[in-house]
This record gives sequence, structure tokens and C-alpha cells, in this order.
Amino acid sequence: MHVDRHEATGDAVRLYEGSGMIELPAASIAAFEADDYVAPPPPVAASLPEISPEPQEKSKNPKDMVRAAAQRSGLPGAFVESVAKAESAFDPKAVSPKGAIGVMQLMPDTAHALGADPRDPEQNIDAGTRLLRELLIKYDGDVAKALSAYNAGEKAVDRYQGIPPYSETQRYVDRVVRDYLKDQSRGGQGPVEARRQTPDARGQ
Repeated sequence: MHVDRHEATGDAVRLYEGSGMIELPAASIAAFEADDYVAPPPPVAASLPEISPEPQEKSKNPKDMVRAAAQRSGLPGAFVESVAKAESAFDPKAVSPKGAIGVMQLMPDTAHALGADPRDPEQNIDAGTRLLRELLIKYDGDVAKALSAYNAGEKAVDRYQGIPPYSETQRYVDRVVRDYLKDQSRGGQGPVEARRQTPDARGQ
């Protein structure tokens, strides 16, 4: 992935690109290489697309719904896709042994607090994506902490001031981050960034 600069802070590395920043565990970064990257100019549309006289039907494909939810929450689609892939492999009917439901594996109480029906794929994905955004805001863009809180709960992250010493959570964070970085290396979207735009980060 291309970044403008980086800063090492203890066991973490902050990567800066434009006005965005993503913080990752230092162990997940192999090396930095200089390049002569020049951003390509934005494409110029030859003409505006025609307005469809009829409303288009929403896609029922979970990946399409994940991308749409990511766009609404202002998060990179590839990042939310990496979370959905790790959680359920995009299976709307997935139910964990602990009772987490759907693509984003929401517990019923969490879904209720977010005003969503966890068994409705679109509501499940939208609520899970909003929750990711809230956690990124709470932890000032610290991706590792946000992912840990999504997996193990905010209390565990706050107690240990970072990724809790749970092997399941540590593997989960590593899996999501590595999958997202692979997409970045293939020319994916920009870094993860979430900013508070309204008093209620859920957008309600």
C-alpha cells in the first residue's frame, strides 16, 4: 500500500496518507520501500448518466450490501468486507455457538441496541458497519482496538488498554488486518478513517 509517511509508537505504527491515518501493530508490517508513486488524475466523465425512470431494486447479494453499508458509514468497503469475511464468510444464515447472528455476527442484544433485526441481512450488515464506525471513533482510529472491541467487547479492550490476551481475538485482528492489507496491495481503497460528524455516531 502507498503511504505519505509513517511513525512508530511503541508496538504500533501509524500510516499517513493525505488527511487519513491508520494504526496497525508493528508486527504486521514487513518493511517500507521508497517509490516514485504519482497519483493518477481523476477520471473525467464524458457525459452524465441517464436518470432511470424506475427505482432500481436493491441487491440481495451480501457483498453488495456490505459495500453499500460501508459507503453510508464512510468506511472503506474493503475493510468492512474483511470483517464480514472473518465473521461469517458473508453467510446471512450463520449462527455462532454463542448466538451471534448473520453476516456481521451480531448478538441479539447488540442488534436491539442498534435498532436492527439481526436476522434481516440488510439491517444486520448496516448495524454491524455502524458499530465498527462507532468503535473506530471511540478508539481514535485505532483499528486494532476497534476490531478487538468488535470481537471481544469494549470492556475487554478498556481493561487491557489494547488487544486483550485472548488467542481468538488476537487471531481475529491479525486475520482482518492482513486481509485488508492484501486488498490495499492490490490497489484497494484508502486507509480506514472514521470521524464524528454528528452527536450520535450511529447516524440515527
